[in-house]
Amino acid sequence: MKAIRIAAVTGFFAVALGAFGAHGLKDLLERQGTLAVWHTAVLYHLTHAVVLLVLATRPGRQCSSAFWFFLTGITVFSGSLYLLAVTNLKWLGAVTPLGGACLLAGWLMLAIKGVEKE
Repeated sequence: MKAIRIAAVTGFFAVALGAFGAHGLKDLLERQGTLAVWHTAVLYHLTHAVVLLVLATRPGRQCSSAFWFFLTGITVFSGSLYLLAVTNLKWLGAVTPLGGACLLAGWLMLAIKGVEKE
């Protein structure tokens, strides 16, 4: 149940931040030329929130390592992009690949777990 709640909260924030960027921050993001950065953050955030929900509902919790890699990846990848989009601090772009590596590790863990089951 804890994992489902984490996935639900993650999905909630993906939708909320997407709406906030589209409405509340749109002028700022357009002025700074970072609207596309915000959109990328939301896309990866929401996509991986759905993956978290799928993993949270699997019986046996076989993919808990993937779950935590995805959650960390969302936080670091999308989080750094959200901050970059709002602040326009370019050095935050150096943090983003660390989150991307966590997302890749999550997918790799799923691939490995899938192979182990067969």
